[in-house]
Amino acid sequence: MHSNMDKGEGNVKYVLTGDGAGTLFLIDEKSGDIHATKRLDREEKAMYTLHAKVLDRNTNAELEPDTEFNIKIHDINDNAPKFAKEIYFASVPEMSEVGTSVATITATDADDQTYGNSAKLVYSILQGQPYFSVDSENGTIKTALPGMDREVKENYQVVIQAKDMAGQMGGLSGTTTVSITLSDVNDSPPRFANHSFRVTTVESTEIGGAIGRIKADDPDVGRNAEMEYSIVGGHDIFNIITDQTTQEGVIIIKKALDYESKRDYEFRVEVKNTYLDARFIHGLQFKDYATVKVTVEDVDEPPVFTRNPYIIEVHEDTAAGSFVGVVSARDPDADNKPVKYSIDRHTDLERLFNIDSVNGTITTLKALDREMSKWHNISVVATEINNPRQTTRVPVFIKVLDVNDNAPEFAMSYDTFVCENVKSGQLIQTISAVDTDEPLVGHKFVFSISATNPNFTIVDREDNTANILTRRGGFSRREMSMYFLPVVISDNDYPIQSSTSTLIVRVCACDSRGNMQSCNPEVLPFSDGLTTGALVAILLCVIILLS
Repeated sequence: MHSNMDKGEGNVKYVLTGDGAGTLFLIDEKSGDIHATKRLDREEKAMYTLHAKVLDRNTNAELEPDTEFNIKIHDINDNAPKFAKEIYFASVPEMSEVGTSVATITATDADDQTYGNSAKLVYSILQGQPYFSVDSENGTIKTALPGMDREVKENYQVVIQAKDMAGQMGGLSGTTTVSITLSDVNDSPPRFANHSFRVTTVESTEIGGAIGRIKADDPDVGRNAEMEYSIVGGHDIFNIITDQTTQEGVIIIKKALDYESKRDYEFRVEVKNTYLDARFIHGLQFKDYATVKVTVEDVDEPPVFTRNPYIIEVHEDTAAGSFVGVVSARDPDADNKPVKYSIDRHTDLERLFNIDSVNGTITTLKALDREMSKWHNISVVATEINNPRQTTRVPVFIKVLDVNDNAPEFAMSYDTFVCENVKSGQLIQTISAVDTDEPLVGHKFVFSISATNPNFTIVDREDNTANILTRRGGFSRREMSMYFLPVVISDNDYPIQSSTSTLIVRVCACDSRGNMQSCNPEVLPFSDGLTTGALVAILLCVIILLS
């Protein structure tokens, strides 16, 4: 810089202040020339503001006001483009159409974007063709090849270059790697590697048990590889379900197997994807079929009874050694081994029954009494003779049928009295009866007393009760304080059973309304006409009678 006050006589001095004065910038105090002390970097600081003073060298007086000026650093292409990451990750669905956007990867350039082409970037692909392309202006990566199949190749390494100077010769460049993964779509149907499977199982397999597994292959992954198995047309004996973890078809039993009835089965299994992609189902079957053959193997089974349980009836008057019933069991295996029978004595502690070990005939060992026990529940055991470990138990319920072997009797003990002042035909007691037998048509009791009884009579009420009535009036405790009335009770079953129960009737003193007052016999005073000798004679007669 140069001041008009400087006449070239050496009297003027130049002084510089401001950004970088004395460090980055120096001024020649005689000529006013400004010099940079080192290389300047625009990316660090693009402009500096400085102040220059013109002083009198001798007096340091200012010869003119301060001058402010800016030093602007012009850009040169000294910075290469840079990407934020050394490696990027992206994905795109397999089978995507050409031109499908994958990701946009951009770089930055520290050079001045407003000055020249130092920061004008152009993108290109160095590695990854012909599968992918990149937009030169914005760095968008797109698919470039149709029908890219994840099952063929899943991962691609694409190298992207950003070059400044609009891609011209001499421009600086930077690169980055983009790892692109093809994500799965359901473009592959499940397929059986083998279309015929053979499964073997034993006939004793429990219902719901698994007997085998089959597997179809699907190169897709995740949800697109999920499969569902089914039996074509269904099946009465077998079912197949899908193991969601392994994607296997698990064959299970719906009904019990029987080697002796059927040994071989065959059915078709269908497998298909659970989820379908509408873009790929046209003209392609997303299902497959296989044949499954099941062979049932024999196991040694225990004997089987013809019935379970058995219910047998026997009359209680059956004598010891009498026939009760027959149980029957057989070996269900093809060999049909012989079977022997026995009674579990823990269920027949009184040893009332016996069984023929060969033919299963049950007989009595003792007479049965229904009134003691109406039912006997025993267990019969069938055992294979050649393999005693193969046993089967069956409950046998023996019902003891009633026989009319018990006579009816009073239902309770009666406290009966008759008033001395009673009238003829007066009701003094209603009686009923019980019978431990159980006739099929129910009880029907008949009550009777001697027709010649002068004191009492009986009236059968036809409902298993009877009324006792007085035949006369005027009873006296002095004459008789107590009457014993035999009552005959009969049932109507066969054979007819009857018994005689005695009703004790006391004679009591009652008021005018028939309420009992006293039933004690009155003490009769000795007659004044009896002498001492007569009394002694009466006493001797009593002693003789008692002896």
